[in-house]
Amino acid sequence: MPKVFVTRAIPEAGIKLLRDKGFEVEVSDVDGVLPREVLLSKVKGADAILSLLTDKMDGELMDACGSQLKIIANYAVGYDNINLADAAAHNVIITNTPDVLTESVAEHAIALIFGLAHRIVESDQY
Repeated sequence: MPKVFVTRAIPEAGIKLLRDKGFEVEVSDVDGVLPREVLLSKVKGADAILSLLTDKMDGELMDACGSQLKIIANYAVGYDNINLADAAAHNVIITNTPDVLTESVAEHAIALIFGLAHRIVESDQY
């Protein structure tokens, strides 16, 4: 049974989807960023890693997993935490979740502009 290591708790629906497909899923029990030593020990034997942007994915980590590692799926829009050259050298597929926050970021930027233009924080404090 392929093993998936999830570096941080995610909604249970996602874990259930993986388990229903026959994957052995281990979710980190640490609430927050895993210390590097713990992360390196937890990924041993994993076929897949579901990581967050705060988890550094590099050649050292991929070596710690073993040659069976096939994919690192980033539970984030970006992939700045993943060394793509190391992934290519280890023949590991990298994925992320692009285009899911595009509108939210733009809407937030506009809201901040309105807030500044209309001096909302200053008015609220007054």
